[in-house]
Amino acid sequence: MKGFRIVVLAKQVPDTRNVGKDAMKEDGTVNRAVLPAIFNPEDLNALELALQVKDRHPESEVIMLTMGPPRAAEIIREGIYRGADKGYLITDRKFAGSDTLATSYAISQAIKKIGDCDLIFAGRQAIDGDTAQVGPQAAEKLGIAQITYAEELISVDDNKIVIKRRLESGVETVSSTMPVLITVHSSASDCRPRNAKQLLKYKHAKTNTEILEVDKEIQDFVTKRPYLKLTEWNVDDIKADVAWLGLSGSPTKVKKVENVILQSKEAKQLTASDEDLESFIKELLENHTIG
Repeated sequence: MKGFRIVVLAKQVPDTRNVGKDAMKEDGTVNRAVLPAIFNPEDLNALELALQVKDRHPESEVIMLTMGPPRAAEIIREGIYRGADKGYLITDRKFAGSDTLATSYAISQAIKKIGDCDLIFAGRQAIDGDTAQVGPQAAEKLGIAQITYAEELISVDDNKIVIKRRLESGVETVSSTMPVLITVHSSASDCRPRNAKQLLKYKHAKTNTEILEVDKEIQDFVTKRPYLKLTEWNVDDIKADVAWLGLSGSPTKVKKVENVILQSKEAKQLTASDEDLESFIKELLENHTIG
C-alpha cells in the first residue's frame, strides 16, 4: 500500500480563551503581548487526523506548514514532537496585515512549492479570527476538492478518502479523490501528546533566523545535524506577487472594533413543573427572545 504526502496547515494564535482585563488595548485591538501564543486548537485536531492516516499507511509523510513571524516556528516543532516528519515556515514582513484572502494566497503558493500533495488538513477555523475561510479559499486557489467540518477518518485507500462530517443537523459521510483539502471540526479526536523521544531529538530544531539568535554552541550543534534545520521561506521563495499580500492584497477592512463585556443581570429560578416552563416560554416569545 502506498504512502501519502500530507500537509497540515497550522497557526500560532493568541490564547483568546483566557482573556483578562488587559487583553484589549484602548483602540480595541488584541494586546498580543499579554496573551500566550498557542497552537490553534482545531489545527491540533487536523494534525491528529493526518497522523491517523500515517498510522494506517506508515510510508506516508506528514509536513507542517505555518505562516507567521519567526517565533511561529514553535508550531512546527510541536507538530514534529507529536509525529510530523518536517515543516516549513513562511515568514516575511510583506505578509503583515494579510486578511483571509491574502493568507490563503500565500499558503497556496507555499503548497505549490512543496509540490505533489495528496492530502491537506487544516483546522476549521482559528480562534483569533473565527472566519473558517482560509482552508476553503486555499483549496479554490489550488483548484482541488475540499471537505469541510471533518470529524472522523473512516477510510483512506489508494486515491480515495472517506470522511465523516459534523453538521449542525447531524452527521454526513462523504468521499473524495485526491488531492483534497480537509478542514477539521473541534469534535474530531484530540491530538495525541508529545512523544518523549521526538521531543529530545528535535528540541533544538531551528529555522535560519532562530539559529542566528542562539549562542555559538547551539549553532554548531544544529549545523552538524541537518535534520534539525527547519525550512524558512519568504515571499520570493514561494514566488508570490506582493500585490496580493499584506494590506494591499486584503480587501477586508476593519471599520470599527468594540470591546464587549457581557454582564449578568437579573436571574429567574424555575421549578420543573409544566406550568413554570410554559410560562417562561411564553415570556420569551412575547419579548422576541425566541420566535
